[in-house]
Amino acid sequence: MSTVPHQVIDFLTQSAPFDVFDKDTLLHTAKHTKVIYLTEDNKEAVLDEHCPALFLIQSGQFIITDERGKERHLSEGDYFGFIMLLDPNEGKMQVTVDSPGVVYCFSSEVFKQRCENKSFLSFFTAARDDVVENQAVANSNAMWLYKPLHEMLQRAPIQIEQTLSIQAAAEVMSDEGVSSLIVTEDDHLIGIVTDRDLRNRVVATGLDITLPVDTIMTSSPAYILHNQNMFAAIALMSEKNIHHLPVLHADDRSPVGMVTTSDVVRQQRGNVLFMIGELSKTTSLYELTRVAWQMPQYFAANAKRAGDFDIAGKVLSQGTDIMTRKLIDFFIEINGEPPMKYCWVVYGSQAREDQTMGSDQDNALLLERDPDSAEAEYFAAFAEYVCKGLGKCGIKLCDGNIMASNPDLRLSLDAAVKQAKQWIRTTTPEAILEFNIFLDSRAVAGDRTLFKRLQQLRKPILQDNIFLAALARNSNQESVPLSMFNKLVTKKHNGKSDCINIKVNAVALVNNLARLHALKAGLTIPGTIERFNILGQIGAMNPKDANNLRDIWLFLNRLRWRHQLSNNASDNFVSMSDLSSIEKHQLKAAFKSIDRAQQSAVLQFSGGIS
Repeated sequence: MSTVPHQVIDFLTQSAPFDVFDKDTLLHTAKHTKVIYLTEDNKEAVLDEHCPALFLIQSGQFIITDERGKERHLSEGDYFGFIMLLDPNEGKMQVTVDSPGVVYCFSSEVFKQRCENKSFLSFFTAARDDVVENQAVANSNAMWLYKPLHEMLQRAPIQIEQTLSIQAAAEVMSDEGVSSLIVTEDDHLIGIVTDRDLRNRVVATGLDITLPVDTIMTSSPAYILHNQNMFAAIALMSEKNIHHLPVLHADDRSPVGMVTTSDVVRQQRGNVLFMIGELSKTTSLYELTRVAWQMPQYFAANAKRAGDFDIAGKVLSQGTDIMTRKLIDFFIEINGEPPMKYCWVVYGSQAREDQTMGSDQDNALLLERDPDSAEAEYFAAFAEYVCKGLGKCGIKLCDGNIMASNPDLRLSLDAAVKQAKQWIRTTTPEAILEFNIFLDSRAVAGDRTLFKRLQQLRKPILQDNIFLAALARNSNQESVPLSMFNKLVTKKHNGKSDCINIKVNAVALVNNLARLHALKAGLTIPGTIERFNILGQIGAMNPKDANNLRDIWLFLNRLRWRHQLSNNASDNFVSMSDLSSIEKHQLKAAFKSIDRAQQSAVLQFSGGIS
């Protein structure tokens, strides 16, 4: 091509994985791109002339069949031909043109050059291996909480030698407009001096300002390494009750910056973490509800990037945990200490720490023993106060009455164990639907050793093979919304005809798989991501399968969170028109992986009887 149409570069810029390259690389790629209008009539000539090559679909619909007879139904934003480029032994593919369209053709040489970029190569190896190429875990570092400190430092450190006078140090602080200085010896941290030191140790005591600064500095201060994140910095500053934290390079321990309380506030005020801190400070139900109702607005304003969504559910769940503990404190302050040991237990999304804007509350009270009438009355009022308080905070009441305010969910330890034994004896679909939510549980307040005891006693009960087989069969009753021709099956919702309930038809299916394998392995952790991580590590699942399902879960939740925040919605109906072509491709790949995992689980746990 002698000229490069702007639409080619524009399309490449928007098409992963080409979007990782700089402008010069994209320009070089575009110059070596063949733009072809692919039809049923010219397809054989095109393939004979250009293959092996990489094809990117700009428009049209095509069915690609490999040498094993496996079909891929592709459309805008999808690729084909890459398997032949990655594996020279791969046989010729067959192309059926369902709807003619424009495709971009990249030669094997261009593909080889671009594959020098690891991200580009991994995208296509993942597609070849039928796993979802998802940088969700790595991209989570983009969230405010996990952003590396070296990306957040506003300026180079202002440092002085220990022999400098106190007066000279004060002048440096004034000239630079900073509230602290790093004191060094041979470019290594030995102390810090702050404006508070000048007030308390110099001005207030009338100390000679010509003395060296090391007479007032804080020696051997706490520090943090530059490759750690803001969350670690906040935790350390809170633990040490300090307002200035030097940041040192991880390799040579040389100073690279300073994190101050002002930095923390500046970072937090623009995100929901600030709200978490505000929740902790509340001293009344009125204050708690006022802060809690601001959380959705903070999420909508600050969760913008894909990585933001990966832990948004965890942050929201932490907020609900704090609300719960605050409400319990308020009740005890008014009504006195509980008459026995108790544990406030949460289920479902709060237990897994993947709450969304539409999540309701699912909770219970675990008691040390059966209460007498007076004790029962206390805990009834206790549960009623907390559940209604959560409702006032925006965590809506459970339609299914899975709440501690329900007398059936205020159980002694012995009664809770008997309940688990009843579960394994009653495995009808209706019964499984009723108790499934209790299989994801977590202690939030009270005596956590009581909850740990329950977990230990229930573990062997819930590893019953017949029980697990019933769970596997039941989880297979709901299938992914993908037709036999790999077309997305959508529903109408709120005036849009191309919606998929991403919770019911996708996220819940992955949660079911994680829960099933975790019960078999005797894991008591409730989080889906944590379950897959450990299952792969201990060999309870194939590590590749566990990692793929983990990344699928993250990808699906990104779509769900983006939908809710972008549309100010609490439902889970994601419109396919809101997805990019690559996301549609990834969604199809995710659905196929989930379907395979479901079939595998039925074979593993129930001998293939579904």
